[in-house]
Amino acid sequence: MSLGALQIRLSRVVGALSYALDVTEGEPPGHAVRSCMIGMRLAQHLELGVATRSRLFYALLLKDAGCSANSAKMAALFGADDHVVKRTSKRVDWSGRLPAFLWSVRMVAPRGSLGARLERLLAIKAEGEVTRALMQARCDRGAEIALMLGLEVDTAEAIRALDEHWDGGGQPRGLRGEEIPLLGRILCLAQTVEIFHAAGGLRAAWAVARRRRGRWFDPALVDALEALRGDAAFWASLPNGDASTWEPEDRLLTADNARLDRIADAFAGIVDAKSPWTYRHSDRACVIVMSLATELGADAATLRDLRRGALLHDVGKLAISNRILDKPTRLTEAEFALVREHPVVTERILERVPGCEHLAPVASSHHERLDGSGYPRGLPASQLTMPMRLLAVADVYEALTSPRPYRPARSSDDALAIMRTDVPARLDGEAFTALERLLAAGADAPQVLRGRLDVHRAEAVLDPEAR
Repeated sequence: MSLGALQIRLSRVVGALSYALDVTEGEPPGHAVRSCMIGMRLAQHLELGVATRSRLFYALLLKDAGCSANSAKMAALFGADDHVVKRTSKRVDWSGRLPAFLWSVRMVAPRGSLGARLERLLAIKAEGEVTRALMQARCDRGAEIALMLGLEVDTAEAIRALDEHWDGGGQPRGLRGEEIPLLGRILCLAQTVEIFHAAGGLRAAWAVARRRRGRWFDPALVDALEALRGDAAFWASLPNGDASTWEPEDRLLTADNARLDRIADAFAGIVDAKSPWTYRHSDRACVIVMSLATELGADAATLRDLRRGALLHDVGKLAISNRILDKPTRLTEAEFALVREHPVVTERILERVPGCEHLAPVASSHHERLDGSGYPRGLPASQLTMPMRLLAVADVYEALTSPRPYRPARSSDDALAIMRTDVPARLDGEAFTALERLLAAGADAPQVLRGRLDVHRAEAVLDPEAR
């Protein structure tokens, strides 16, 4: 699809991709969008200026942009599904010692022995500074992504301050009162209000806001929230709301092709940060598939689409627990069934993204095989286009030549030997031959294919044993 000079509303692109951040945090779909609506309604009541509201708007949608940066460590520390840990942490007063301790007791090693659970609790206590550093990494990464997308410094700093509390008991810097940027204070309140409103309605949301007034939340913001309690139409609109309608009309931001590329880069980084075993996987798979497509004479439009599709092909893996992604032993059937669903999640997310809808079929087909033995849909060769076939080959080669928790990286020659047994029945012969040709072209070719090129950026699996 050629966009030419067409300008897409950035709010619709980011709003759609915020669903990927919701699944990473273990939140119900639309959490970020609803938080955005609440924060923008507060801003409207406070009569904040147009420029300030524009900066706030994108901070609210991207508040969880750094969410994947601490997923692996949280899963390892707690011995639990990182999604569950993240989701429940937002529903307790984690800045208080007793509620934080009781929450930890409930969370750690849920199916472990008493001794194993005690060991986990002691590890969490011993790593207090480590967990603070993890919060810092999450906040800093979220701010970096906002800047990557060309958004303003105030937007980035609001995201950096998301978990700071009015009384100084927040994370990671322990900012207090007006040391916390106003937009960050709004983010903190809007996020919490959304969570409790979704679970128990306006009464529950107001109760937690009032209870944490002056501790977590700026008292003036809680007072503003009270003034909105009677806006029944607004609260009723939240479940099916559209955040883009809250973007200031005279500050509309747009996404051209260059910005869509930066967005794909940023979300590829979010995906790859989910697990240390897939670090830069999206980058490398993208480099490989672009090299293959160029070798086979693809035109500029196909190359552009392949680049974005490769970078975003594993966005569905954000919905998989790190207890599965980082497992050092073979997956159970139930675990592998969850892995097999990630292309479906990728498809659902990309179908929502303006300018990327047409990428959903390619990005979600990287585990399909020509003989119909792939997943998630078992598509036959007749339904697998050349871009789909190229991405499948690139995905497999990148996976085999990268380390995984259950095996070391294989050499390029070993990877090709393994793949050759699947050609042409399962992997496309022309695509595989192009890969062989590129790797044989010179001593530097394997390093180039496994490296990072700034103009290309997208994990891979070799069938049942891989993930």
